This record gives sequence, structure tokens and C-alpha cells, in this order.
Amino acid sequence: MKNLIKVLTLSLFIFGCSHNFLKYEKAAELEQNAEFEKKVQIKEVSLEVPPLAAEVKLEAPPPKVAPLKKGGVKKASKKSTSTQVADLNVRQPAIEDSEGFNVSRRPLVDPFKVGEKVVHSVSYFGAQAGTLTFSVKPFVEVNGKKSYNFVTDIKSSSLFSSFYSVDDQVETYVDFEQLVPHVFKLKIKESGQLKEARSYFDQQGLKASYWEKKYTEKNGHEEKKLDWELLPFSQNAFSSVYYMRIFKWNVGQEYAFRVSDDGKNIIFKGKALEKTKLITNAGEFDAIKIKAEIVSRGALTQTGDMYIWISADEHKYILRIEAKIKIGTLVTEVEKITP
Repeated sequence: MKNLIKVLTLSLFIFGCSHNFLKYEKAAELEQNAEFEKKVQIKEVSLEVPPLAAEVKLEAPPPKVAPLKKGGVKKASKKSTSTQVADLNVRQPAIEDSEGFNVSRRPLVDPFKVGEKVVHSVSYFGAQAGTLTFSVKPFVEVNGKKSYNFVTDIKSSSLFSSFYSVDDQVETYVDFEQLVPHVFKLKIKESGQLKEARSYFDQQGLKASYWEKKYTEKNGHEEKKLDWELLPFSQNAFSSVYYMRIFKWNVGQEYAFRVSDDGKNIIFKGKALEKTKLITNAGEFDAIKIKAEIVSRGALTQTGDMYIWISADEHKYILRIEAKIKIGTLVTEVEKITP
């Protein structure tokens, strides 16, 4: 979520004077990343409709039971009994809400549909700054595992492009069964910079890797590599805005999940404040208003209030975002939903 706001605010950099994207004769080299390609194999798969989780048998396998020892069965302590119940009946990790799920990580109702596209208008001080688009593309296989393909685009409007042009995209691949991200690929094309970034979350080995190549007129070519330990079931900074849609968001309840970004393991928290009517250019929606927070190292990191409105239906579309930044408030609101 933190990085999503960073991407949104790129459209607000009105301090430049260039009308065009930055030119770099070695721009193609920014995309080359042999180390990433060695770790990650991405393959397109045929378009298909995922089965509803309710139609699939999702019961967890029976726990392994140690053979009885001579002398009978030792009575289990209250602590061990409660641990067993949690292991069998609560979706992992325990920090996350379990309503709407079986023991499996998959929700009973899948909110994501291939072909979905939600287009927002981005405004700042009442002026249209650009468009923000959330898309669900056809499935891919990442290292042999079926994965969602979530794509987020942001483009500056003609008004803001006269000061600073923005055409950014991030693709996020999320495991279909476990709902955890494998990869994101970030492409930034702007008046002030060109950047290609890759991230890979090894969910088995609990290791995260991040590669970045950037070119700016001021500093020239720069590269960055970062590795860190990953907590189980962590989202990345871009998958989190999609992942929040799998929860029920009952009014008055607080929801939380892990996010790992830039070498740090943090927690996203959101509280469903109220149900409301939201009238937009895409139509009128029953919506749930959520206040979002980021918790880091046990303390709330204040970066300004952020509110998110989602549709109060099985899709949980992102309908509106309000984020207070250093100067003013950035607002995005839905303009069109496909299909």
C-alpha cells in the first residue's frame, strides 16, 4: 500500500518543465536482469474461469497422530488443545480474519474475474491529474504455479503532462491457491526518470529479493539490489490493494495482514467505518468506507489519513481513495468498470 501511494503521487510532480519523457540511449538495458530471469520463469496460460472455492473440496488433511505409548493417553494441556483447534479451524496466519474462508487460504467467493478493469480519475486541488487503472489479466504460471496477473497503470493527464509526464505500470503475480505474491515488475517512464524494478518473494524459503535499475538526468545510471527475510504469508506493496478485497469488511471490524517492502516487514490495518452510498461517474454504489493504517515495528507510522471505499458486494471493487499528502489531498474515484 505504501508503494501504491508513491506511484499515485508521481502524477503530482509538477516542478519540472519538460513536456516529454526522459530519453536514454541505453533504455533497453534497464529491462535486462539475468539474476531475476534465473530465479523466475513466467509462462502465459490459456484463459479460463477459476472454480469457486465453494465447489472445491477444501478440507485440510487430517493431522498426523503419534502412536500411543504404553501406559495410556496423556491428558492434553489447555494450551496444547487450543493450539490444535487454531491449527485446524483458523485460516493462517492468525493475524488475518477467517470469515468467508474454509481452512484453505482461498476465499469461498473469488472477487477477481479475468477481464476486470476499474478506471479511476486522479485529482489534486480539484484538477484532473491523471488516470489510475486496476486490471485483472489472464492467468500466468510462475515457476509452474498458477497465478493471478494484476496490473496497475497510472498516466498523467494532458494538463499535468505539460509540466511532468507520467506513464507507469506494475504487474503483480499472486499465487492462485495461497493468495501470496511471487513477483512484481515495475516500469516507470516519466519526464524525470526511467526505472525498471523487479521483486521476487520466495514463499518457501521466506526470502525476498528486489532489483532496481534507474536513469535520471541528474545522477545518470544507478542500480540497487536488496535481499531480506520474509515473514510467512506477506503481501508486497502492490498486491496489497488487491488482497484487501478478499475480506468481508464488516462495519466496525478491524482487519490486518502482513506486507513486506523495501527490506521491512510491516502490517497493514484497516477498519470498516460505515456503509454509505457513493455516487460516481460509473454509477451509484453501496460502498464500505475503510480507514487504512500502516503499522511498523509495533508503532503506528503516521503519514496522513488514508481512506478507501470498496463496493459492498462480492467484487469489493476499489471505488475511491483519499490520501492526505504533504500538501493537500490526493483523490481517485472510479470512472468506469469493465465488465
